[in-house]
Amino acid sequence: MARKTASRLDLRRMNEAAEAREPQDAEGEAKPKKARAKAKTPAKKPAKRTKEKIAPRRMLMWAVYNGNMKEEARFPYVERQAAEDKLAALREKSAKKLFFIQPVKVPLGDAGAKIVREDVIDTDDEPPKAVVVRDEEE
Repeated sequence: MARKTASRLDLRRMNEAAEAREPQDAEGEAKPKKARAKAKTPAKKPAKRTKEKIAPRRMLMWAVYNGNMKEEARFPYVERQAAEDKLAALREKSAKKLFFIQPVKVPLGDAGAKIVREDVIDTDDEPPKAVVVRDEEE
């Protein structure tokens, strides 16, 4: 069964009885209660800052593939004409096979970039100059 709530007068009597039980000093006044010290919570450690992972920079290249998705050659993006020339050469070599060009994103600094430079056309009439490297210890 539900319990009947105490009336306001009953609550006042209970409060006065509790005050009468409190220890009093020599003058008859109730001693103030000492405030209970709050339990110290351990200091929160700052969350570790983690660097946001940055995706590696990439460069766009043209890749020449055969029908089995095997890469035949790669060319820098600015040399699309060279990639198309390679495509035409492969198609002439074997007319029944399928070859196509597709752009590919390659991480910068990747050693596996496999840039093909078969037909380097030198427009200068002069032969290339030799570069002499000297040791600085001499």
